[in-house]
Amino acid sequence: MLDKMTPKQSGFYMPAEWHPHAGCWMAWPRHTQTWKNIGLKRARLAFAQVAKAIVQYEPVTLLVDPDDLAEAIDLCDERIRLITLALNDSWTRDTGPTFLLNAAGELAGVDWTHNAWGGNYDDFALDNQIAAALIKKTQAHYFHAPLVMEGGSFHVDGEGCVLTTRQCLLNPNRNPGLSQQEIENYLNNYLGTEKIIWLNNGLHGDETDGHIDEIACFISPGNVLALITDDKNDPNYISLHENLDLLKSATDAKGRPLTIHTITQPPATCLAGERLTLSYINFYIANNGIVMPAFGHENHDKAAYECFIKLFPHHKITQLNALDIFAGGGGIHCITQQQPLANYPLDIKILD
Repeated sequence: MLDKMTPKQSGFYMPAEWHPHAGCWMAWPRHTQTWKNIGLKRARLAFAQVAKAIVQYEPVTLLVDPDDLAEAIDLCDERIRLITLALNDSWTRDTGPTFLLNAAGELAGVDWTHNAWGGNYDDFALDNQIAAALIKKTQAHYFHAPLVMEGGSFHVDGEGCVLTTRQCLLNPNRNPGLSQQEIENYLNNYLGTEKIIWLNNGLHGDETDGHIDEIACFISPGNVLALITDDKNDPNYISLHENLDLLKSATDAKGRPLTIHTITQPPATCLAGERLTLSYINFYIANNGIVMPAFGHENHDKAAYECFIKLFPHHKITQLNALDIFAGGGGIHCITQQQPLANYPLDIKILD
């Protein structure tokens, strides 16, 4: 039985996010505490905008709590598939499965344990069931990982290397009984990887405790895009430069030194007295397209857009104002989960 072995033992690995996709999974916002500063209607309009941008490039399937279906139908369009499923909220990167492939092109999914980012919320039982439900709907091989983990906390190059942060994965609110080496072993066994590159801390005030998808990501094998600031008075200055130094001295699983590309964080922006963790790193790679954030800072948004054009010359770039998504504590990458294209027919249509 495959589910009695780890994905790595079974020949599965997590492909890079630029591997061709069968589609993208999202979920409809409904957690009032998360969206208290802007309201659910604005959050849902923002999610619908992202879904409409991604569906230009690939199929989008949106999970909707049955109580919210009518509004989702009203705010989305017929290109976006809707599936009803009981939900707590909408961070599919963290609550959905991590999809894997093997050499034969078969699809598998990892069901991590979800604990609401170290216990930020009390009501997360429904979200902890999403990964298993999607693995079943896609008819993928199922693997349950005995580890509290979120998809936004790691990033892979598809060639054996993982980026992550100590602040998140070694946080006692996740897996307090495990050492760094034990967590590395789990990651390698469930992502099919060989090497972990550890950065230290994420952004100041990040309620995910330092998810990697706010500060650095692979954009191709051997190439990493990293967030940076030149403002020495910014609370992120020391940690971002420390991470940059770690990346410059790192090698990947094939022994290659990394080529580091940097992008400047947008100016500090506050909501309800708290700084939002704004980052241009938090974007989605679709089939031949990129959906990236803007934040209403014209010069910085334009510079980030021009940077992405140079880094992704074969992709169409769609830039959306994402302030209302970041108001909930995450970004475009956080609300999406890619399903890699497998070599057999997949069922991601509307299911009863």
